[in-house]
Amino acid sequence: MSIDIDTIYIGGHWVAPSSATKIAIHSPATGERVGSVIAAAERDIDRAVAAARAAFDDPSGWSNWEPADRAAVLNEFARQYQLAAQDMVRTVCQQNGMPISQAALLEGAVPGMLLTYYAGLIEELPASETRQTPMGTRTLVSHVPVGVVAAITPWNVPQTQAAFKYVPALAAGCTVVLKPSPETPLDALLLAEIAEKAGLPAGVLNVLPGGADIGRALVASAGVDKVSFTGSTSAGREVASTCGRLLRPATLELGGKSAAVILDDPGLDLNEFADRLFAATLFNTGQMCFASTRILAPRRRYDEVVEFCTAMARSLAIGDPLDPNTQIGPLVSSAQQQKVERYIQQGLADGGTVTTGGRRPPHLPQGHFIEPTIFAGLDNSSAVAREEIFGPVLTVIAYDDEDDAIRIANDSEYGLGGTVWSPDHDHAVAVATRIHSGTVGINHYLPDITAPYGGIKNSGIGRELGPEGLREFQHTKSIFLAP
Repeated sequence: MSIDIDTIYIGGHWVAPSSATKIAIHSPATGERVGSVIAAAERDIDRAVAAARAAFDDPSGWSNWEPADRAAVLNEFARQYQLAAQDMVRTVCQQNGMPISQAALLEGAVPGMLLTYYAGLIEELPASETRQTPMGTRTLVSHVPVGVVAAITPWNVPQTQAAFKYVPALAAGCTVVLKPSPETPLDALLLAEIAEKAGLPAGVLNVLPGGADIGRALVASAGVDKVSFTGSTSAGREVASTCGRLLRPATLELGGKSAAVILDDPGLDLNEFADRLFAATLFNTGQMCFASTRILAPRRRYDEVVEFCTAMARSLAIGDPLDPNTQIGPLVSSAQQQKVERYIQQGLADGGTVTTGGRRPPHLPQGHFIEPTIFAGLDNSSAVAREEIFGPVLTVIAYDDEDDAIRIANDSEYGLGGTVWSPDHDHAVAVATRIHSGTVGINHYLPDITAPYGGIKNSGIGRELGPEGLREFQHTKSIFLAP
């Protein structure tokens, strides 16, 4: 059944867009049409930002509510989200091809968890504190909401990535204009329906479908106080340039090319880590910015690691994303499929060997599928080891000793994720502390909603999740009190 939506959500109302441009969405698994939306126009940005500004500036509005009152709405938002989770998961899968069992774990569960977590956090964290100065005076230090937030999200895990932004922003007292990816707008408009049912006041959350042009105009809008963006590094640089010119704060979560460091420790049995290694490397068909797509293997065990990765890739069920048994779905688009194929050809031209995969699966002639692909025989200078592919392609790279492994792991323009694999916990943690990255997982990779998440170098600026993620949407204000 096709879902066709001809209105957008602004100021608590479903209104007709100022544009007639239709965005059609097709299943990446079958090519069939699954729905459409009408793209917002620049005039709609003005309307949405004005609605968000009015909701923020209202003396009795969202920004001035007591934390307990905001928390009550966020908890109801979580409840309504859970009621709609099954429809949400299916909608996401139909748009981006994410395997439904994986979407249930992320898109179905994480937004509700975040809403509940931040509802509790804002009731626990003090909004202000009084400090005694060495001069005998006092200062009132307050955390105040930053204002109107432009939240721009990607297509790979659209609901989770959106929740990383709008949930702490709303908890902080901000209002939000959400611009989803043009590949996944249907779930964002479903989110607006959920927010409406939860009793979120008019103008506090607004949703504008559209392409890159709408994103650029939203970032540059005079009424926006803060930008939170997740996407490619190239697009992030453009956002940063605009925000720098406007002296506007921005949180940027960008690309990655993470390393999985397999330590040469006694007792290491990769079979014990098989499911978790899959989740850290090929989850969501490799379309995850934190994916550990460089597998660093001790030279003396290199063949063993290659054989293990090859067997793992061959064992994965590839097919219909709506089948609960599917582990590898289609890539999001024909363009993404062709991009991955170009990287595979480049890896072969650079002298690499494909031990499995590297082609479109013969039994799936429709859709944007690529078999999970393992490269051997390449070093860290190859394009497939240095550039973000965003597909099911892993490169196994040999290292000589521990220092060499850390050198290779850090020899990247990115620094978002990474993993260390060893039965020796203390040794793994010691290695993880030397990896130049915003996050590292030990024998697994799973972001923690209570801990800061984000990158360094070309992987971004700022942090999401945890108390740090809340503070990203607040200004710190000092009021100097007279003696």
